[in-house]
Amino acid sequence: METRTFGRTGLDVSVLGFGGAPIGVLETGQREVDGVLGLLLDHGVNLIDTAAGYRGSEEAIGQSIGSRRDEFVLVSKCGQAFDDVPGSPWSAEVITATVDRSLARLRTDHLDVMLLHTCDREVLEQGEALGALVRARDAGKVRFVGYSGDNRTGAYAACLDDVSVIQTSVNLCDQVNIDEVLPTAAEFGVGVMAKRPIANAAWKDLNDQPGFYARYAETYTERLALMAFAPEDIGFEESDWAEVALRFTLSCDVHTAIIGTTNPDHVLANIEAASRGPLPEEAIARIRTAFEEAVEDAGEEWAGQT
Repeated sequence: METRTFGRTGLDVSVLGFGGAPIGVLETGQREVDGVLGLLLDHGVNLIDTAAGYRGSEEAIGQSIGSRRDEFVLVSKCGQAFDDVPGSPWSAEVITATVDRSLARLRTDHLDVMLLHTCDREVLEQGEALGALVRARDAGKVRFVGYSGDNRTGAYAACLDDVSVIQTSVNLCDQVNIDEVLPTAAEFGVGVMAKRPIANAAWKDLNDQPGFYARYAETYTERLALMAFAPEDIGFEESDWAEVALRFTLSCDVHTAIIGTTNPDHVLANIEAASRGPLPEEAIARIRTAFEEAVEDAGEEWAGQT
């Protein structure tokens, strides 16, 4: 699988990464987790992303592939308080305790990247949360520090000296960060993880979305309807929605696109789509224009979705 240099971290990351939210949110069984993660690693996907708040995800990942730790870049996210990590969200106390909890759950002695999980700009400016992660980095528990978020706060985070990685939404229904965040990240040599690259399958009927994802996909579904765009407009088939979406994201200035699926067939389809490389320039232009015209018709700003 193609790899890209992950900004100034110097790490080589696969253009596809795995997002561990569905493992927890959909309460995926351990056997299914083992199968999907093994398949990903065996096909060269070498970035695994999870979060302290993805209930059960860290534990399942640690149990499944902790023994293959040297084969992948491991990313988690923190900031919220939990029953077993009490305190004020974004406090140094909570950040420090969460790092230690994540290490134990993921069965590792270090995280390659730990991200602040979508705090607002005021938290970044106060510096307590980021400072706690920097101390974890200096202690060898975390190799690189970063931020998961969007819009102007994401751009602000990308300017900070201690932020080496940004995770932000980039997809055909969520294009504001292409102009808002990605140029700043490139200027400062920040590694970029694109979240939600397949736009939560916004082309599907919401009734066909599993559980929590019906609500999560609602904004993108509404946007796509207003965009009046279809794969046939750029020479693809109607069945090619996922490929078009993924290749659009990978055509942007990102280093890895985080796919969240527990379906082995979807894993293989995404790997095959990514292998075909970026979309043609005229296809990218058509998708960009569809988004811009829909925003203008809507008469309101379409902010990046967290």
